[in-house]
Amino acid sequence: MTALIHHFDNVTDADSPLDIVPVAGRIGAEIRDVRLGGDLDDDTIAAIRAALARHKVIFFRHQNQLDDESHEAFAARLGEPVAHPTVPVADGSRFLLELNSREGEAASAWHTDVTFLPAYPSASILRALVIPPAGGDTLWANCATAYADLSPPLKALVERLRAVHTNAYDYAATRPEASNDEIRRHREIFASTVYETEHPVVHIHPETQERVLLLGNFVKSFVGIGRDDFARIFGLLQDQITKPENTVRWRWSPGDVAIWDNRATQHRAIADFGKQRRWLRRATIAGVVPVAVDGGRSRVVKPEPELLAAE
Repeated sequence: MTALIHHFDNVTDADSPLDIVPVAGRIGAEIRDVRLGGDLDDDTIAAIRAALARHKVIFFRHQNQLDDESHEAFAARLGEPVAHPTVPVADGSRFLLELNSREGEAASAWHTDVTFLPAYPSASILRALVIPPAGGDTLWANCATAYADLSPPLKALVERLRAVHTNAYDYAATRPEASNDEIRRHREIFASTVYETEHPVVHIHPETQERVLLLGNFVKSFVGIGRDDFARIFGLLQDQITKPENTVRWRWSPGDVAIWDNRATQHRAIADFGKQRRWLRRATIAGVVPVAVDGGRSRVVKPEPELLAAE
């Protein structure tokens, strides 16, 4: 088990064999002079895992040697790769998700990947193929430092809350500029099967033992809390997570790779690139069901648990 990490120490581990350069004060680090692929030795893989747990998101420049096959092979060294539950895989790949934006379309709301499933992914590996000359950056936020900054009364409140996450969220409300075709595609593909899962709002990170806020754009309600109070509390917590001091911003170049701990972060793309092309592919690594502060676990709401087990 990884040792408990101090919440605000986004500094290089002196014992790491990697060349690590922190990017922001609380989250994010660039790792230099590593050539990613499925043939990396075990010691380097272990060091990458340790850096990911410590820095929450890690960046690798100039990984142009990666293609879909070696991207997938590298992902398999970090854990069990899984495909998206509703979106088809990229052409020619086994489990890569295509992020090929058109006319400024991007995942521009803060979210943690696939939290509408009970055992949502533990990590994501995103590879840049085509990047606009300007715009299209990605932001990540540290959900552990966000929790740590809460006052004791707020911590006591949120540790008792549970949230319902779903992929059938109001896409038009989060992207008011979306066209009717974009809304239709969301319903027909992303929400083709409706999933709902009840997660604790604070969970214990299975490796670092940090207490982490688990929220994001897939949350539709808090159990036992009315709509108006939900909106106020959710807004307060999301504002806490996305404070500038809890975030890092990455300016992409073709060939860059970002790996983030999906159990401890939220992220969003910035849709400021107009009609320029922004093309990336993402692998995700299987996770485990979150555990709350009181030891409770997440539970499936939809589909019915017995139907989900039969798939």
